[in-house]
Amino acid sequence: MPPRKIVLRFPPQVVDKPLIYHLVKDYELMVNVLKANVNPYKEGFMVMELVGEPDKYEQGLNFLKEQGIRIDYLSEDIVRNIDRCTHCGACTSICPSGALYVSRPSMEVIFEDEKCVVCGVCLKTCPVKAIEVNFNGKQ
Repeated sequence: MPPRKIVLRFPPQVVDKPLIYHLVKDYELMVNVLKANVNPYKEGFMVMELVGEPDKYEQGLNFLKEQGIRIDYLSEDIVRNIDRCTHCGACTSICPSGALYVSRPSMEVIFEDEKCVVCGVCLKTCPVKAIEVNFNGKQ
């Protein structure tokens, strides 16, 4: 099964539980945490890629749901319109995951979509609107 990006939103009572440990050990899933945050109210948010055998994958998701975690599938991606991009680099300074960066010595803006956590900050920063949201294959 190819990696799927999911968003976990969890309540304060599970913030200190070893959830990722159980996904790896009990369900043999590979986890790649792309972004995680716990706010002052101890509510959690995590964007991750999850890979595993289909039956184990579903069992792992069911385990998370039983813990009170809401699971959303990322149905959108950020894409860069190369024809529109002027390579100004405005997006690179605000990208929290390093998915957008300036390649040296060519000074081209490079976008590595596998690093993107779909936070959307770059959308507002790009002066020529070369960065767009792709919803299930539709821009």
